[in-house]
Amino acid sequence: MSAKNGTERTASEGAPADAEERSGYLGFVAHEVRNPLSTALWSAELLARMSAAERGGARGEKLTAMCLRSLGRVRQLVEDHFLCERLEVGGLPVRPEAIALRDALEHAAGHRPADVGEVSLDGVEAALAVSADRALLERVLDALVAAAGRDGEPVRVSARLDGGRATLRVSGSEAVPGALEDPKKGAAGDPKGRALALPAARRAAAALGGTLSVEEGAFVLTLPGAGAYTARPASPPLP
Repeated sequence: MSAKNGTERTASEGAPADAEERSGYLGFVAHEVRNPLSTALWSAELLARMSAAERGGARGEKLTAMCLRSLGRVRQLVEDHFLCERLEVGGLPVRPEAIALRDALEHAAGHRPADVGEVSLDGVEAALAVSADRALLERVLDALVAAAGRDGEPVRVSARLDGGRATLRVSGSEAVPGALEDPKKGAAGDPKGRALALPAARRAAAALGGTLSVEEGAFVLTLPGAGAYTARPASPPLP
């Protein structure tokens, strides 16, 4: 009996130390999804009661836009949440390849949301390449550009290769020290649905064999370098 109780105490004491943090994180996710989802359902119900003419009017267009914004926020949250979960359990295959860092950054800059500021890549050489999974790298860069460029703040990016490691610095809107940590229940949300983008980026950076940190108000990403990048020659024309 006593041995059994002792075993039970040991098991209890050995439970994950971050169980409370995990619960707080899931509570935050649930709250962040519930609010915009409720707004989307409310908007959709009102639209369903309208006539075709009313839906095409000013009020109908406003409700449609509200519904789409809310669903877009939910989609972003859900995608980032499940990326976090898959990376936590190693359930996502990582396929590294040589990628020109400037090309990847130009892609992120070209696809940035409308509320994100202009991106300057003057500090990134075209020949600098990293070894990374393309899809994961895009998720990381998208998150960093959106965070640094929030509220229209201009984004400045610099990069260097040192000892086989590429170091990327993304600055703009000041990054707070806890920006990369998992949010907890009661923490402030994000009206654009990006509340989990940086925690997901932190996990993705680790899966790529790199690190992501905040230093002096800027995001610093390190990744395995891939030497000088040479663009693949174009295929010769068919005869």
